[in-house]
Amino acid sequence: SEVNETCKPQACAIQNCLEKNGYNESRCTKCIDDLYKCCKEFYERQGPDASSVCCPKFKLLQLKYLAFNFCVFSIDT
Repeated sequence: SEVNETCKPQACAIQNCLEKNGYNESRCTKCIDDLYKCCKEFYERQGPDASSVCCPKFKLLQLKYLAFNFCVFSIDT
């Protein structure tokens, strides 16, 4: 079976960002958000049982996306 690499550019952007910023995740929040958005759209198109090596599993993505948006919101307020 073929490996699905949906959202690979976004995943690679996170890796590049982390390498450039000494693995300081707080400097790469836009890249991380871009990957979560890409994966969310992928699951919306393909369904929750779809799979991409670049995306967390659907249920994990839901939790991460909620937590990420909550943290960003909390920091901004």
